[in-house]
Order: sequence, then C-alpha cells, then structure tokens
Amino acid sequence: MENVQFEKDLVALQNNMRNFAFSLTLNRDDAEDLLQDTTLKVLDNQDKFTSNVNFKGWVLTIMKNIFINNYRKIVRNQTVFDRTDDLHHLNLPQNSGFDTPEGAFSFGEISNSIDSFADEYRIPFSMHVQGYKYEEIAQKMDLPIGTVKSRIFLARKRLQEQLKDYKF
Repeated sequence: MENVQFEKDLVALQNNMRNFAFSLTLNRDDAEDLLQDTTLKVLDNQDKFTSNVNFKGWVLTIMKNIFINNYRKIVRNQTVFDRTDDLHHLNLPQNSGFDTPEGAFSFGEISNSIDSFADEYRIPFSMHVQGYKYEEIAQKMDLPIGTVKSRIFLARKRLQEQLKDYKF
C-alpha cells in the first residue's frame, strides 16, 4: 500500500480505533493513550502490512495485542515474589494506603458513602466487609439469605455509583 494511502486509511480509522480502545480500557485517558500507542506501532510496522489483508482488522489486532501486553506488564509489576529463606517480605505488614493524605481521603469518602446508606443496606454491607458470611448476617438480622445477598449487592452497586469518578 502506498504511504499516502496507508496514512489516509489510518486517519479514517481513528474513530473506530478510539471506540475500540475505550471498550478495552473503560477509561477515556487510557483509551487515548492506547490509540496513540497503536497509531505509532502501525506506522512503525507499515512495511509489514500486505494489501491482501483486512486493514481495519490488522490495526485493531495490533491495538488488542498492545492492550494485552500492557495489562500483563501491570499485573507482573504488581506481583510480589519473596525469595528470602524465611519469607520475611511476605510477613511484613502491607501498606494500607492510609499513611498518605490521599489514602485518608479515600477512606473518608468511602466511609461517608457507606454511612449515608439506610440501615437496611448499611448494616449487612458493613458486616460483609468485616468478614461475616451471608448465612451469619442472615441469622443475626433475622432475614432470608437471598435478601441479605440482594442488599449487599445493591449497597455495593450504590457505592460504586457514588465513587465512580473517584480514582483509587
């Protein structure tokens, strides 16, 4: 494919690429970053494209592969390997995130959101977060287990909705 035509086709695909990137990342900024990375990778590998291949499919496959590789890199970087003989690092207390102003603020935001729930949702949700099992909550509140599960689910959804714009 000729350079000028290749670039025109790539520019014409930008909206499709942006939509696909957003469907992968579910975040506008991350989608824009993925779009930019993909565009650069496609331009760098222009010589590998053959004209008998679906151009849109080729570009979107590159985007999907970049997304998967980035995801794997993030997971790999968050994995802790303790190679000490006595597993010293695994026995260290984990950072709760409350020692920073941002961490304290996020905890405060979450607590305030939970406290704003009606008792019928706040109590079972709080008990669930504290580690109680559904059956235990149902017994203590004298409710059917299905009602407990439903209330915890609805409380979780409401909490997600209230904090959806808050980045953890």
